[in-house]
Formats: sequence, structure tokens, C-alpha cells
Amino acid sequence: MSQVRKVPMRKCIGCQEMKNKKDMIRILKTTEDRIEIDTTGKKNGRGAYICPSRDCFEKAVKTKGIERSLKMSIPREVYENLEKEIQEIETK
Repeated sequence: MSQVRKVPMRKCIGCQEMKNKKDMIRILKTTEDRIEIDTTGKKNGRGAYICPSRDCFEKAVKTKGIERSLKMSIPREVYENLEKEIQEIETK
């Protein structure tokens, strides 16, 4: 008998919906308090997940969802990098 694997779900910090972990972008706070985008989803650190859509990104920025999830203030460069990443995904 084959068992059905459980699909990991995460909540988007923008729209607050539960979605498949692999369909989302992970924002990572490393142990050195650096913020980066984790494309593998396996790096060590505190993570926050966001849908790859402009609407969710704008909601997360407006409500400071990323700052709240990672428990620190986020530099402007991180927001700019994340916005570029989302634009690249939307154009595909």
C-alpha cells in the first residue's frame, strides 16, 4: 500500500491564506540578522512566506507583515529585491 504524502501548507503574510509551501516565496532572517530570499526553502533561520503576486506584496508592505513575522525592521533594499523577484515570477 502506498501512503499519500502530506503537503506542507504555509500562511501568506499578505493575503493571510493557507497555500502550498512550494508555490510561495520564503523570506529568511538568518542567524546573523540578515534578510534574504530563500529560493531553496531549506536554509536555516526564521522564515516568512508570501504569494508571488503584487497584491500580496503590497498588502504585506502596508500592514508591515514581513517586519512582524521576522520580528525586526526591514531595510528598503529587501523590499526592492523582493518586488523584483515577484515581477520576474509574474512575467513567466
